[in-house]
Amino acid sequence: MGVATGIVFDIRRFSIHDGPGIRTTVFLKGCPLRCGWCHNPEGLSAAPEVVWRGDRCVRCGACVAACPEAALRWEDDVPALDARRCTLCGACADVCYADARDVLGRTMTVDAVIAVAERDRVFYEESRGGVTFSGGEPLAQPAFLADLLAGCRARGLHTVLDTCGEGSWEAVDRIRGNVDLFLYDLKLIDDTRHRRATGVSNARILENLAAIVAHGHAVVVRVPLICGVNDDDANIGATAALAAELGIARIVVLPFHRLGAAKYSRLGRPYPLSDAAPPSEERVTEVLGTLRHFGLAAERSG
Repeated sequence: MGVATGIVFDIRRFSIHDGPGIRTTVFLKGCPLRCGWCHNPEGLSAAPEVVWRGDRCVRCGACVAACPEAALRWEDDVPALDARRCTLCGACADVCYADARDVLGRTMTVDAVIAVAERDRVFYEESRGGVTFSGGEPLAQPAFLADLLAGCRARGLHTVLDTCGEGSWEAVDRIRGNVDLFLYDLKLIDDTRHRRATGVSNARILENLAAIVAHGHAVVVRVPLICGVNDDDANIGATAALAAELGIARIVVLPFHRLGAAKYSRLGRPYPLSDAAPPSEERVTEVLGTLRHFGLAAERSG
């Protein structure tokens, strides 16, 4: 342990929505999907990124002075970044006392990540919690993820993998024995529609899900509910039928929200679903009813 390294963009302690009990959620960089509703766009790229929060900036100029590559310069009273010169050294973030500038994505060792998680062991023991690996998509860093999970298992920490399922079976097979619970996202069952909405096929996603269930692992399916994308009766029915066929008992609906919109602005990207609205409570109730009709223990989150 401690030899493998990976790129982590956030570690959130005292999380209660990423698995049972009180948890530490570790967010790994990189994702093969490009879902328009993603609320963690800082996890899409595998590489670290610089973000700037203009509402926090006090225009002190400390970041400009600290940059060793002269990648920051004043433009219209704003410290603008020349990404071509930036080496992501983090010097600008280190001197920004207003927390207006930050580097999202830091190289960490397995031991360093687990050391953070172990700070709250007493809370895990009292609440039956543990460590959740999310992203991005954790399977995008398969070797790092494998060592993290093995390290948690060696220390007796309960593990959850929050995954979209897009990865090679070799990667999944390597890690599955050290995963206590899979939180498995299903967006769309029809492959053509899945390609249109996420940019990739769902063939491996569905194959991996079936194989994980066949090997007897605990799985909770999670369905992000996006109006006009996957909330129609055909997709909900197909999702329920697949879960029931595989013998998956529990399914969680995640209604779309716009809480991640500000992150796109900080990254200098347009928000893909700027005109989208959350589903109505009536529609969420209808979806839950359809899922329960198939014998699933269906609930909503968020």
